[in-house]
Amino acid sequence: MKTEIIRVKSISEIHQLFQLTKPKHPLVSVFRHSDLVVPDNFTSQSFSTDLYMIGLKEKQEAVLNYGRETYDFQEGTIIFLSPNQVFSFNSADFSKCEDEWTLVFHPDFISKTNLGNEIENYHFFDYETNEALHVSEDEKLALNDLISKIEKEYYQQIDKHTQEIICINIETLLKYCQRFYARQFITRKMSNTRYLAKFESYLKNHFMQNYLDKGIPTVKQCGEALHLSAHYLSDLLKEETGKNAKEHIDLFIIKKAKIQLQNQELSISQVAYDLGFEYPNHFSKFFKSKTGLS
Repeated sequence: MKTEIIRVKSISEIHQLFQLTKPKHPLVSVFRHSDLVVPDNFTSQSFSTDLYMIGLKEKQEAVLNYGRETYDFQEGTIIFLSPNQVFSFNSADFSKCEDEWTLVFHPDFISKTNLGNEIENYHFFDYETNEALHVSEDEKLALNDLISKIEKEYYQQIDKHTQEIICINIETLLKYCQRFYARQFITRKMSNTRYLAKFESYLKNHFMQNYLDKGIPTVKQCGEALHLSAHYLSDLLKEETGKNAKEHIDLFIIKKAKIQLQNQELSISQVAYDLGFEYPNHFSKFFKSKTGLS
């Protein structure tokens, strides 16, 4: 029988669930993994929260699963969970996790702030487990420093500046992670080049092999074919080529359209249907918007 997912709605609930001390702030908290008390029966339990979570895992076999896969956290790794993502534990032993931490904050805490407006641009909250961020010792020190500043801010008396200062530090932490991901993309350049080749091959096959009854390929479909999340694929391509996945798909379609339109025996309607457009006028608008031609 499938176990029901436990939903955690607040900071106070997550503190109670794992027997942490009462939170100092109702909407944001940092806890050390060595302070967690995880009952043995929780290793077969799945959880979901209404919170954003950013955590550092290192020097221990995997104790956390999220997304579709389990990840072996042998090195310093940063994981990101957005509200409603499901996670679980495969170990209740956090005794060797004294250097590990998790930052949690409620969406209400960043509402009407610059961070609230920008957080959807941090695509790594939607990456899969095998796309996690690996950090060096120096990078960990930079992140640890920001975590300490966040803790220090809410440990002192809360005033009208508290939210702004903490949000600035969270935003700085996320910008550092963007930088570190850019470094990770560069260091994995050979692997990224292979993904680019596979992506281009997938597009060619999609248009060559009667897949057009499924319509124009989406970024999500391309990602699934390459076993990557849509956001990770798009960010990888952007870093590698300067264009995201949607731009690559559009350019591929335009290139094929120009070739087919040179064939005077084909009508615009036939070209549109061949390229996966449901309606010819949609193709005409798309082609004009991308080329300026009609």
